[in-house]
Amino acid sequence: MLTKKLTMKHIRANLHLKVHRWMDSIGFRLNASQTNEKNNVTTNHYFFETFNFFEKAKNNDMKHSQFLCFDMYGEEMSVKSLLDLQTAFFENISQLK
Repeated sequence: MLTKKLTMKHIRANLHLKVHRWMDSIGFRLNASQTNEKNNVTTNHYFFETFNFFEKAKNNDMKHSQFLCFDMYGEEMSVKSLLDLQTAFFENISQLK
């Protein structure tokens, strides 16, 4: 059980690192950052061209942040892997003309 918890913790931290490295390589910009003082959740809004996504972190603990983006139809898509985010991004960018 302990091994499983450590593995999940590692996966989340690893996802945050992978997403931010990829964002830097593409050239994403931070559009806005808001903190809800009541529940201490910070939401960062990033964008590139027409693609937007959000990162939420509680107590500024970025290792446990959650990502949310939208697919090409505007539907919310929870990001569980870097591939999820990349797929939504490239589908969105391919629609530009």
